[in-house]
Amino acid sequence: MQFKLYTDVHEFYRDTYEVLMRHEAQNMIPLGNIIIGHEGKDKTDWRDPVNWLMVTISDAKGIQLTAIMTPPHNITLYATDNIMNPEAINCLIDGLDGREIPGVTTEKNLAEYFAKEYTLRKGITFKTTMSQRIYELTAVNPDIQKIGIVRLLDEKDIHFFPYWAEAFYAAASYGKTEMSIPQDAEPYLYRIASKKLYILEDDNGIPVSMAGYTREMQTAIGVAFVYTPPYECRKGYATSIVAQISQLALDKGFKKCVLYTDLANPTSNSIYRKIGYMPICDSLQLKFEW
Repeated sequence: MQFKLYTDVHEFYRDTYEVLMRHEAQNMIPLGNIIIGHEGKDKTDWRDPVNWLMVTISDAKGIQLTAIMTPPHNITLYATDNIMNPEAINCLIDGLDGREIPGVTTEKNLAEYFAKEYTLRKGITFKTTMSQRIYELTAVNPDIQKIGIVRLLDEKDIHFFPYWAEAFYAAASYGKTEMSIPQDAEPYLYRIASKKLYILEDDNGIPVSMAGYTREMQTAIGVAFVYTPPYECRKGYATSIVAQISQLALDKGFKKCVLYTDLANPTSNSIYRKIGYMPICDSLQLKFEW
């Protein structure tokens, strides 16, 4: 097995893009990252490839394992064709010696195997921070009732959006109810300017739910950032906005929409299935504890 460490994101993109595309929906995170790095349009925060860890493990047949880490985030892995090769994983762990790896996020079986081998080697432990399911949709259920009007988030929403964003982050952090109070408008204006977030307004023009797009792939687009304030829940708003922006993405030419759900939230999983999302695999976020 050959451990190859990349310093040039364009070379890494060329070597791994077609491999990762074999499971486009499953690999939305690493694919999205290498596209960001290859295009070089946005180097804010973690997006500057100069700080990334990019590795492939290959044998005579080609790449067997792809790894990318965009600090401070977890390392993400893909075993080519989802065929797990213990020798390739051990080669990766050997090559990571001396590097700080906070955790791993990837397909469940690969995540568990890597974490067990890595922590055994390091004499540390790991814990699950989130059990996820990856879904994809190719057609929206035509029986879904469309409620309210969907529009792009814009600058006039700055009076409430930062609070919704922080509430979303808190809810996504393992069911917390405590949220940070926004102090600076800039990060939220950056989100608004991306023109990837949408608001659902009720019949009175009042914002009641939020959802948006994440990474854009060759044929797929990610759907995420789904949030409805607790006092507006159980009214069908989240179902409606996710269904509507999913259909909008398909109308734009994407062949499928992809989203990640927290398996600890049966309500959201049920909602997405009703819309037409079908599970393709489970994924784990594992944190290493030193």
